[in-house]
Amino acid sequence: MIAIDSLSKSHGSFRVLHEVSLAGGEGCVTALVGASGSGKTTLLRCLNGLETFDAGGITVAGHRLEPGPHPPTALERLRRDVGMVFQQFNLFPHLSVIDNVTLAPRMVSRMVAEEARTVGLGLLDRVGLRSFAAARPATLSGGQQQRVAIARALAMRPRVMLFDEPTSALDPTMTAEVLDVIVDLAGGGQTMVVVTHDHAFAKRAATWVVELAAGRVVRQGPPDELLP
Repeated sequence: MIAIDSLSKSHGSFRVLHEVSLAGGEGCVTALVGASGSGKTTLLRCLNGLETFDAGGITVAGHRLEPGPHPPTALERLRRDVGMVFQQFNLFPHLSVIDNVTLAPRMVSRMVAEEARTVGLGLLDRVGLRSFAAARPATLSGGQQQRVAIARALAMRPRVMLFDEPTSALDPTMTAEVLDVIVDLAGGGQTMVVVTHDHAFAKRAATWVVELAAGRVVRQGPPDELLP
């Protein structure tokens, strides 16, 4: 499902990623760990075409990305199959929770409104927020907003989900709410790549851990072997 081959990326003279290679099969949950500045987020953003790269290649959910700029049509196809949840929730404040969740299926996938609403309510039920369908994002806690963001990404029925430190802006209680949802997704066989500093979460949810340092893969393996 995911294959990264000798991926390298620089910002000017600074090498951000050095010949990074890793692979993950369907249903694999890969945790990217390492110190701040190790290249984790850059690597994740390359998987969704948000960052270009200089050498190597990426295959994700059947889509191939090569060095240099990516054609817009290729990115559109990629993002139908690869969902991403960011540190910040990025919900549309003027839309209700259900409208945030159903917007992409209706506008991008041309799903009829009734079907989109049914799918959206099912996803909100899955993340424990069905009763908030009519609410505006500003009335929700940070943990609730991040769970809406997860439901929104799932609404496109992605084959792969990417999470960029999804709990970094949350307090411990809200963090637990969001991590429980991600663990549930992992248990359901969703293929995921998660950037995290939380080793306890990585041990709980991940099937494979990749540790980066200064843009290089320094260790990778099962969580029980790599994490204390």
